[in-house]
Amino acid sequence: MTQPPIGGATGSPDGPSREEPSAGPVPATAPAPGAFPPPPGGYPAYQSPAAPKKRRGLLIASIVLAAAILLCGGGGTAAFLTLRDTEDGQGAKEPAVAVDGFLTAVYKDRDAKKAATFVCSASRDGEKIASKVAEVRKYAAEYQNPRFRWTTPKVDNQTGDRATVTTKVTMTTSDEKVADQDLRFTVVRKTGWWVCEVA
Repeated sequence: MTQPPIGGATGSPDGPSREEPSAGPVPATAPAPGAFPPPPGGYPAYQSPAAPKKRRGLLIASIVLAAAILLCGGGGTAAFLTLRDTEDGQGAKEPAVAVDGFLTAVYKDRDAKKAATFVCSASRDGEKIASKVAEVRKYAAEYQNPRFRWTTPKVDNQTGDRATVTTKVTMTTSDEKVADQDLRFTVVRKTGWWVCEVA
């Protein structure tokens, strides 16, 4: 009867013997049972995607972008409105000169188109200016030889590109009738000084 070899060798006593591997610690690089072996060439192993993070950063970026678009759009609109109201002439050199030119065009020349050349574009309403000139013409037709004169326009207040100018317009007739009217003008500077309001 043959006895098993001593020392854990297997096989027949006459044949070559094989040693079984010793049951020592598993090397650290050995894959766990059921896992894929590491990829060759030093590439990192495939990892499953992480759970999606909160999209708070994306939300904040979207809000900032929307605010920037609104601000730029608002700036563009303001620029459009500002450029739209730019004056097409040179304007007067001084606020009082703009008022004097306007009064001359309305009361002496009785010319609505000429008066409009002293009015800022925001207030340049051809119908209103023509209506004022027509009113002066009506006075001229109702009274005997009416004459209009005014005191030298006086700048009462000027801050930057805005000024308030006052004057008194007097109408006298050949039959010695007299009428006075105090006027206050708001004058603004763009390419020059322009009449924008009469009160």
